[in-house]
Amino acid sequence: MLIFLFYDNRAYYFKGVIMPKKTKGKAKKSGITGKYGARYGAVNRRRTRDVLNQMKSKNITCPQCKTKNTVHRVSTGIWKCKKCGAKFTGGAYSVQTPRGAESFRVTDRKQRELEMIEEE
Repeated sequence: MLIFLFYDNRAYYFKGVIMPKKTKGKAKKSGITGKYGARYGAVNRRRTRDVLNQMKSKNITCPQCKTKNTVHRVSTGIWKCKKCGAKFTGGAYSVQTPRGAESFRVTDRKQRELEMIEEE
């Protein structure tokens, strides 16, 4: 007669002898997306990891006071500096989009050209 009696999730009795219960090892978590486990697919988790790492990066600087790690996202595309209180727009997951950076460079160049014309 075989008697199986489980207890404590670590061992069980088998014919009066305590046998250790075999456990499976856990997989290594993949950074910030480790909370998703095996769900949603590897490609989606990798893309999500890249976006979240960019959004929660410690290297985000405020465009006004130039301090690091003080800028946080208020809502989609709206960012706020905790130190100087400046609110500004950007991308949904990053402070500055490539298109926004390009337009900033263009307006900055135009401003410098206008200042040089006024000086002459």
